[in-house]
Amino acid sequence: MDNSGKTKKGTRPDWIEIVSRYNSPNPLKSWWQVINSVGPYIILWILMIKSLSISYWLTLLLSVFAAGFLIRMFIIFHDCGHGSFFKSKKLSTIVGVATGLPVFTPYKKWSHEHLIHHQTVGNLDKRGIGDVNTLTVGEYLKLSKLQRIAYRIYRNPFILFGVAPLLVFVIFQRFTNKRMTIRDKIYVHLSTLAMVAGVAGMMMLIGWKEFLLIQIPVLYIATAHGMWLFYVQHQFKHVIWSKSENWDYKTIATQGSSMFKLPAILNWFTGNIGYHHVHHLGPTIPNYNLKRCHNENALFSSIKPLTFLTAFESLRLRLWDEKRQMLVGFSEI
Repeated sequence: MDNSGKTKKGTRPDWIEIVSRYNSPNPLKSWWQVINSVGPYIILWILMIKSLSISYWLTLLLSVFAAGFLIRMFIIFHDCGHGSFFKSKKLSTIVGVATGLPVFTPYKKWSHEHLIHHQTVGNLDKRGIGDVNTLTVGEYLKLSKLQRIAYRIYRNPFILFGVAPLLVFVIFQRFTNKRMTIRDKIYVHLSTLAMVAGVAGMMMLIGWKEFLLIQIPVLYIATAHGMWLFYVQHQFKHVIWSKSENWDYKTIATQGSSMFKLPAILNWFTGNIGYHHVHHLGPTIPNYNLKRCHNENALFSSIKPLTFLTAFESLRLRLWDEKRQMLVGFSEI
């Protein structure tokens, strides 16, 4: 096997061989990422508290940077859920729970749903868990007028990136569902209690108004950008989706997930999650190895990247056209 993507007779598939070279976490890199993510976030919080007595515009400016570090903490949380950040499952759980609290996300619930997302992404027969609700053209045309209006409202960018982010992380993550075990439900409620205790403690320490003036913009900026990243990872012009009988892990991973080409500084803040095609091919690859895996293997040379400008085209794509095998906008039907 070489890095061109060819498989030699009697060996494992080429992509498995490639992934296996990058899926070992480096403890020093992992802990350094924890330090250079959590540390600056705490420092910025202290500066924002002090800035309230100077100018709220300064507080808002600092909140942009704090949101960036919060996104970076979410990536750590995300990697812990995949078991790609530490070799120890226990350590992954501890760090995952700890980094999940600042982003208002219960570790066990989110990790389980995200695992289902990886197992069903791009499968038209298994939509509904851990993804953005997307109907086919045929399904949309069968809806009543009121149902069509509801779907159009849901898919409106103002709702997806303006209203939904805070609702998803602050409210919806607090709920359990019938698929969960009693133990998993308890974990969700314990996570909620821990977050309530943390919020109450901060309000007692700095004041409820001061807390909200800082927390709301930081959380909104982080979650809105997080939702946008998640959206363009599987909702783009050349994405490939299929029915269960034609669903193939490698094909969907590399062609059903985008490569979002970001500036180096944004790649750093987002933990290289723009290399989402690599992440879906090898979810056990630590975020700091994703870019190197992409750059060092010809297997990914044909991947067409999204840029800042081309990514915005995804906003008009609302339905899957099964005849043309592509995402289309409402105007195209």
